[in-house]
Amino acid sequence: MEQLKDVIKMDDWKTEKHVPVINLAKRKVKKKEFFEVEVSVGQSVAHPNTTAHHIRWISVYFLPDNEPSPYHIADVTFNSHGESVKGADTSTVYTNHTVKVEFKTEKSGTIMAASYCNIHGLWQSSEKIQVV
Repeated sequence: MEQLKDVIKMDDWKTEKHVPVINLAKRKVKKKEFFEVEVSVGQSVAHPNTTAHHIRWISVYFLPDNEPSPYHIADVTFNSHGESVKGADTSTVYTNHTVKVEFKTEKSGTIMAASYCNIHGLWQSSEKIQVV
């Protein structure tokens, strides 16, 4: 039986960038203080953002060290990719596939991000943070 873990990709494909990039201002954060996490897709090479080909959503999770399950920090859905009532790619309104969230924790762990391209599927990445 197929499992979700078997279809999530971690390496970029062709010249398009799909893997979510986790940008942290600090990799060492203070206990109980909010810190910002930015996640984007297509940071070094732009990902298409058209009605037919776009990033649909980004999700952010945090897995504390020595815990069995991650905390679900945020979901952002991108709904405007040039479509309008006149048809595909007829609008001037586009969302940018970037997410900024803040959270606090008392434990070190791993920030994980997942993104979904409507053509090329699920993608993931992760970054460690240390709480001091």
